[in-house]
Amino acid sequence: MNFALILFLLTIATGVLWLADRYVFRKKRLPDAKEPVWVEYGASFFPVILIVFFLRSFLAEPFKIPSGSMIPTLLVGDFILVNKYTYGIRLPVINKKIVELNSPQRGDVVVFRYPVDPSLDYIKRIVGLPGDKVAWQNKRLTINGQPMAIKRGGDYLDKERLFYTPRYIEQLGPVAHDTLIEDDAPPFISHALAFPFRDKCIYNSEGVICEVPPGHYFAMGDNRDNSQDSRVWGFVPDENLVGKAFFIWFNFSDLKRIGSFK
Repeated sequence: MNFALILFLLTIATGVLWLADRYVFRKKRLPDAKEPVWVEYGASFFPVILIVFFLRSFLAEPFKIPSGSMIPTLLVGDFILVNKYTYGIRLPVINKKIVELNSPQRGDVVVFRYPVDPSLDYIKRIVGLPGDKVAWQNKRLTINGQPMAIKRGGDYLDKERLFYTPRYIEQLGPVAHDTLIEDDAPPFISHALAFPFRDKCIYNSEGVICEVPPGHYFAMGDNRDNSQDSRVWGFVPDENLVGKAFFIWFNFSDLKRIGSFK
C-alpha cells in the first residue's frame, strides 16, 4: 500500500471540497443553515490532512521496525522517526530530489526503498559510500583496506529465541555502535541475488568484497548473521533513500526503549 500516494490524493480531494465550499457554496447558505455532510466530513478535514501531508513528506515520518535485522540497535516493535530532509528535499510520491543537502555518512541508520521491490521500506546502517571498497571477510569489516575497529562487548540475549549472541562494539568513522556476530555461523554468502553492478562484487568462502558504484551505498544490518542486506541484494541507489532514522518514539512492549536509539 502506497500510503504517501493515498495521503496525497486525500489532500487533493479534501482541498477541492474546501475551496468549493469556501468560495462558492458557503456564500449561498443561510447564516444559520447546517453544513452539508460533504463539508462536515470532507472539506473540514482538509487543514488537518494538509498539515499531516506536509510534516510526513518534508520533515519527519514514523516507521515501525518489522524484523530483527537491526538488533541490538533497533528491536522488533520499535516505532521510530525518520528525518526526511537530511539527505535533501524530495517531492512526495515520486521521491524526486529537488534540493541537495547532505549525503549519507558511514554509520548512519537509513530508511530506503528496497531495490528489489521499491514498494517496501527497509532500514539498515550505511557502511560503504560511493567509491569505497567494502570487504566482509571472516566476519570482520574492512573499508578501503582499513579494518574497522571492533571490541567485545559481552553477550546479547535474544528473548524471542532464548539465545545468547556475542555482542561487539564497532567503530564506523565517528559512530560507535553495537553489532551482533555469531562467530560459529559460516562467513560465506550462500544466497546472493543477481543485482545491478553485481560484477563489482567478489564472493568467496570468506564472505564478499564489493566496490561501491557512484550514486550508490552499501548497507548492512547490525544483526550481521541475520540480515538480508547489500551482501545479498546489492547496492542502495541514492534515489531510493527515504531519510535518516534518529529517534525511537514508542514501543508497546518496553517503554524504556523511548529515546534509546543512537
